[in-house]
Amino acid sequence: MTRPPPAATATPAVPPRSRLLATIGLILGVFLAALESSVVATAMPSVIRDLGGQHLYALPFAVFLLTSTVSSPLWGRASDILGRKRLYLAGVTVFLIGSALCGAATSMTFLVLARALQGFGAGAVMPLTLTSVGELYTLQERPRVQAFISGVWGVSALVGPLLGGVLAEHVSWRWVFYVNLPFGIPAMLMVWRSLQETVTRRAGRVQIDWLGALLFTLGSGLLVWGLSLSIWWQVGAGLVVLTLAVLVELRHPAPLLPMKALAQRLPNVGLWNNLLGGAAYFGVIAYLPLYAQNVSGSATSGGLILTPMLLGWVLASIITTRLMRVMGLTRQTQLGFVVLTVVFALMVVLAHAPLGVISVLGFFVGMGMGFSMVSLLLAVQSATPRAELGATTSAMLFARQMGGALGTAGMGLLIGTAAISGGGEALVTGLQRAFVLSVVMVAVGLALSLTLRGQGIPASAAAPVRPAANADD
Repeated sequence: MTRPPPAATATPAVPPRSRLLATIGLILGVFLAALESSVVATAMPSVIRDLGGQHLYALPFAVFLLTSTVSSPLWGRASDILGRKRLYLAGVTVFLIGSALCGAATSMTFLVLARALQGFGAGAVMPLTLTSVGELYTLQERPRVQAFISGVWGVSALVGPLLGGVLAEHVSWRWVFYVNLPFGIPAMLMVWRSLQETVTRRAGRVQIDWLGALLFTLGSGLLVWGLSLSIWWQVGAGLVVLTLAVLVELRHPAPLLPMKALAQRLPNVGLWNNLLGGAAYFGVIAYLPLYAQNVSGSATSGGLILTPMLLGWVLASIITTRLMRVMGLTRQTQLGFVVLTVVFALMVVLAHAPLGVISVLGFFVGMGMGFSMVSLLLAVQSATPRAELGATTSAMLFARQMGGALGTAGMGLLIGTAAISGGGEALVTGLQRAFVLSVVMVAVGLALSLTLRGQGIPASAAAPVRPAANADD
């Protein structure tokens, strides 16, 4: 018998009130994740003054990105099998425990380990939020929800750098981590009460790729740690283990990353461009607060220099959801990488310019990321079958965050430990080298995006991506 289309076998529509409350709860989680990423960046100079360990400056960033990156596809694949709700709640719980431990850290080593746990929980927040939104709303409805998510993300991203600087300067950097608790607990309660399960659980039918997850974790950890501390045998070992992980993925019936889907042009370009864009953007964003504090001597200025970048990303995300029918998703992706290439090139030339000039350029870097990353995610989701939606969405975020971890470690290597500790002209020169690396990466991303054919909203996107009534049909 011919299988009916997904819309025909969909479960009954979620009641509007439940859908609204579930969406609010999920968006609170996004607020949590955005606040975390922007708050911590501005507090790190205060952290190393208190705990020491200047040579480990990059690790709290890199380890958080690493564990959230590696766990993200694991959460996504598991949610395809077990359902989104319980895993979202588990992820937020782990994140909050990690946040509390970060605030209680007594050494840089303790902080790095707590950030690893925090990142593991954070790996569930964004992929499961975006996947749940993809199931609750049609692609035609999603632009409005994406715009709202971008607006909330923008508020937290704007508040975060300033809050981080103020807390670190006038209260304690520990409250930079404790501040996650008031947002995480309400998010959990809203999702627990209102989000309906959207995946029929198939216990024992499909096995999660634990070996692939272990190899990805080990290989990525060796690679990021080796780059951060210039231990080259670890870098080589990490690459070997990652190669083994890919071989395991190719043979597993339910791989951590959807290898067959990622072999297609659109998801493949999406994966590589998220990796390159994430490395260029997050690698730079980790060190700009240090540069700002070096120039001004104020922790608050470290937050102010990030604010335009985050504002630009949010503004472009909102514009993208409005223009995708007119301009197309592929064209907006290409526009984003053009902007990134031009602006990073200007940052190389103007690295010694005043903070105000760097802030203006940072705004356009954020615009480029907003156009390129949001368009790519929507395009890939529109071309992904429901059974692979969680894994594919997580794969895009995996690539972006893995790029961020590698970019943070690699740019720390280019800048140099002495420059990070001593500041001054050496720090500015080191940042200039980091900007050059960013130009190269986004230029490669631009070249890849030009290989895509026009991608807009498919006609079939009028229906929500909902699960079949019986997952075994």
